Amino acid sequence: MFIFTVISTKTPFHLQIPSLSIMSSGVKSLAWILLVGWIGGSTYWHVCKIKLLCDGPTTTSVPDYVNPPLSIIDGSQLNLSSPFNFGFKKSVADPNYAHVKKELDSLAVYLKANPGRKVTVTGLYASTEQQTTSYPDLGLARADALKKYLMQAGVPEAQIVTASKMFELTFSKDDSTHGMEFSFDSLAIPKTEEALAAAEKYEDVFKPMDLYFKTGSADYIQTDDNKKFLEEAKKYLAEHKDKKLSLTGHTDNVGADDKNLSLSGKRAEGVKTAFAKFGIATNQLSTDAKGETQPKATNDTPEGRKANRRVSIVVQ
Repeated sequence: MFIFTVISTKTPFHLQIPSLSIMSSGVKSLAWILLVGWIGGSTYWHVCKIKLLCDGPTTTSVPDYVNPPLSIIDGSQLNLSSPFNFGFKKSVADPNYAHVKKELDSLAVYLKANPGRKVTVTGLYASTEQQTTSYPDLGLARADALKKYLMQAGVPEAQIVTASKMFELTFSKDDSTHGMEFSFDSLAIPKTEEALAAAEKYEDVFKPMDLYFKTGSADYIQTDDNKKFLEEAKKYLAEHKDKKLSLTGHTDNVGADDKNLSLSGKRAEGVKTAFAKFGIATNQLSTDAKGETQPKATNDTPEGRKANRRVSIVVQ
């Protein structure tokens, strides 16, 4: 027989209602949370979505270098073009002619056939390139390299003018670029030796200058510009004992080749004597004779032949 005893405990139920002050504090906290969240979201949107400052570092893609096509145009008389161009290594003056030799040789033929035309070759160079030559700038060195190429092809020196221009060139992955421009003009050759001498203007001692002689005279015609060249060359050579002033004699093509070669050498030696008297050390004066092999102008006219009878001077 089992006996169960049930004990009943009645616990009263109390409903707890928060006070008004506690409720007010909670609302304020929620308001602050919402305000802070709104400020943070607005800041994120402005900085990250509008200013785009939240992404990782961006990289600017550099377009592949494209060597522009070569174009050499002289009005309706000459139009040479090639999909290729000269090639220059960064900070290097000597060009690569491999892909445009045909066009250059055609330019040489054109100039020789048109002695009244002259071409200005402008060498381009970038501010990021280093000057590693004895020229005033890398552009002139590049232009002069092409001038020598054309002269070796038989183009008279008077038909080739060199210039330079700084240009923000782009370079390929192997540091190659182009760097040459061409323009044409009429060539007017002075008619007398005095006018030829007066037309020679001093720029610097690294820019060749030609000296001229009156007919039958062994003394060159002096001008303010070649006097300035001589004064500046003397100063420069006194400070740079390893440099020389080169004196190269030239003639026209009248007469035998050997006699012209001898005559050009005598003219160069005569200038050397005059410069030594001026005070330049003889061991810094070098002479050379080219005879009729490097004409400055055409030998087909009296004016051209006069222009070819000269001594070229330049510091090297």
